Amino acid sequence: MHSQTGLDCKGPTMPPRILLLCGPLVLLDLTLLWLLKVTPWALLPLSLPRLWIEGVLRLGALWGALGTLQGSLGPKAGGGLEGLLPSLCLSPPLFLSLRALVARTSDAPPSLMASSSWSWLLLSYGAVALSWALWAVLSPPKAPASTQEKERGRELRVMVRRLLDLSRPDLPWLVGAFLFLTAAVIGETTIPYYTGRVIDILGGSFEPEAFVSTIGFMCLFSLGSSVSAGCRGSLFMVAMSRLNLRLRQILFSSLLRQDLEFFQETKTGELNSRISSDTSLMSRWLPLNANVFLRSLIKALGLYGFMVPLSPRLTLLSLLDLPLTLTAEKVYNSRNRAVLQAIQEAVAAAGQVVREAVGAMETVRSLGAEQEEARRYEAALERLRLLHWRRDLERALYLLFRRALQLGMQVLMLWCGLKQILAGDLTRGGLISFLLYQENVGTYVKTLVYICGDMLSNVAAAEKVFGYLDREPRRPPPGKLAPETLRGHVEFQDVTFAYSGRPNDTVLKGVTFTLRPGEVTALVGPNGAGKSTVAALLQGLYQPTAGRLLLDGQPLDRYRHRYLHAQVSVVAQEPVLFSGSVRDNITYGLESCREEEVRAAVRDACADGFVADLAQGLDTDVGEKGSQIATGEKQRLAIARALVRHPKVLILDEATSALDTECEKAMQKSVLGGGRTVLVIAHRLGTVQKADQILVLEEGRVVERGTHEQLLELRGLYHRLVQRELTD
Repeated sequence: MHSQTGLDCKGPTMPPRILLLCGPLVLLDLTLLWLLKVTPWALLPLSLPRLWIEGVLRLGALWGALGTLQGSLGPKAGGGLEGLLPSLCLSPPLFLSLRALVARTSDAPPSLMASSSWSWLLLSYGAVALSWALWAVLSPPKAPASTQEKERGRELRVMVRRLLDLSRPDLPWLVGAFLFLTAAVIGETTIPYYTGRVIDILGGSFEPEAFVSTIGFMCLFSLGSSVSAGCRGSLFMVAMSRLNLRLRQILFSSLLRQDLEFFQETKTGELNSRISSDTSLMSRWLPLNANVFLRSLIKALGLYGFMVPLSPRLTLLSLLDLPLTLTAEKVYNSRNRAVLQAIQEAVAAAGQVVREAVGAMETVRSLGAEQEEARRYEAALERLRLLHWRRDLERALYLLFRRALQLGMQVLMLWCGLKQILAGDLTRGGLISFLLYQENVGTYVKTLVYICGDMLSNVAAAEKVFGYLDREPRRPPPGKLAPETLRGHVEFQDVTFAYSGRPNDTVLKGVTFTLRPGEVTALVGPNGAGKSTVAALLQGLYQPTAGRLLLDGQPLDRYRHRYLHAQVSVVAQEPVLFSGSVRDNITYGLESCREEEVRAAVRDACADGFVADLAQGLDTDVGEKGSQIATGEKQRLAIARALVRHPKVLILDEATSALDTECEKAMQKSVLGGGRTVLVIAHRLGTVQKADQILVLEEGRVVERGTHEQLLELRGLYHRLVQRELTD
């Protein structure tokens, strides 16, 4: 049952099986205490070690009995008693040891638990039970870790190891940063020590040489600490930038190997976010967390290293602050998260009341329910006010506890330090140094406690990046064929194809035809017939769902990737140009290309005229996506880019749609000649009349084939397309 504030702050109810356990355990404990009382053990002198031995014996016996009982009642029958037993058995020796430490005495305890009266035993049991009940009420119930949570933890640890492996090349930089970090921390921790020395020198008989020496060491360590801290930060930044560049390069290379369907399914903004934002978070993970972790660790060890020689007794007392502070912070954080979640729900509920009332104002007005809606909104606001009040009250109580604990520890430390100064065990300067150390050591210890959890939670930013890196492209393994000569004979044998995103929408259905060297084949048909899909399959961008696609008698996927795309070139209706010069766009993707080959391709594409008119000729920048040149000029540069590769198979997908008739005719001789296999896809039927064969596609099937004259005589789909174009 949730309370009205939306929070479940009740502790776990005590199951009946816990009651079955408490009785035997209490009886066993009382029996053990009675045996210790009547045996010769009771005749030994009282001492703190003897009190600890008694507590450990009781704890061992009760734990063993609890394990035996849980074996018969079930492993979950304990209900948290495992954590209750240590406080029951070890609280008396711990309290008396701390009292002896604070009082600076080693007196024997007043009595053993075995010698205590029944009223003292009942008070002990009652205090432990009350503290357990109070903890159960204050701390929200924690659900047991599910299988998914355990698996999630394992995945996070695996990602941590992978990030460490990726950071291995930066190990020298990280080691150097660690060394400078150590030097910086050592320099920082020595400053309070020399501060105390200065106070002792000024408070006693002034020694100029000792004073100057101490001030000199303070300046030396301060300067060394500052220089080391700067070098540490610089080396960590270098390691972070190197890792960032490496991650971006690895991720981008992995994305380039993916199949085209991956880019159709994944948004460009998401990929850009992974490359820019997530890789930055991943690159900061190790240097930043290593910096914080190592600095806190070395600082804590260094501070305790100076505190223990100054006063071991005060060092032990300073440790009392940590468990209390950590416990209070853990309880407050868990309750504060629950309150904030309830506040969000209450805000949403109040907003829902407003939206419903305003959105249906005519209905509210017609039914005269204005007062009812006002009361609903007032109740929602009152619930929100109570939650805000609870949040502020809990924060005030938490801060009050922290402040009271801090002041109490300061008073306790000053009192114990004063007693040690009066006893001659500690100097005034030593106490000042110790207090300066003790002021910061708790912060570093708490940082160490939480940094491990933060490292696991922050590494989740790498999950999507590793998902991309681990993704295997949905295409066959790369082929190895790269023959010296290629004829360019293409065969579509009963090819069927459907995109993976639409498996039930078959684009090509049993397509069969042949493209022969030296011949021009035209592919025509209405929009959506599958013409561009045929071109994509011939480029090897997709794999047929069924059937075979052969190039010179070999399946297309058996050819080496770069070799295939050098032998099969395509010119699209809207060619893509990249920022750079005209020459860069023509030779894009080629490892080497002679100047005369570039100029020959430009001349064959009828682009030499406008290129000569450009300010810098072939070195003129075309702008982003070719924005500085016209559409027709883009098409001619794309044709030149295809011709410079000397392809055996050339695909022209509406490649001359933006060219005038004279330019198109002048280009046909150089483009369509040369003994290469040419596939022309066109909507303007005037460009395909001289083709050696024309294939007519409709709904993914080849419905007609033949020459221009033969297809006109059939008076089928091709004839209708020609008539429609003439009419238009």
